[in-house]
Amino acid sequence: MTQAELIAALAPSRLPASALDPGWREALALFGLGLLAGLVLALLLRPLLRPRVSLVQRIRATRGQPAQERLLSIARILGHLPPALRDAAYGAAPPPEDPLIERIARRGR
Repeated sequence: MTQAELIAALAPSRLPASALDPGWREALALFGLGLLAGLVLALLLRPLLRPRVSLVQRIRATRGQPAQERLLSIARILGHLPPALRDAAYGAAPPPEDPLIERIARRGR
């Protein structure tokens, strides 16, 4: 059986003729569904596409906290406490000034 014979043996389409030739209403509905799908996709990807706050900005945001809490916050941000800040964090040394804390934290990544 050739391909032409196979196609000729197929039953005719059961869809109405208007469904085989889409009009402007169907095109508009497809466009609306595409917009809706794009919106859902954008909402799903939103957490991944959000700009991240830089490390420096997160460290600067700790300004104004008491010294012990600020050092703990910096340790949480960096994942560790730089050795130069450990004595101040445990109260063995006076806490350094804000600019010095930020400089040490940036160096201690």
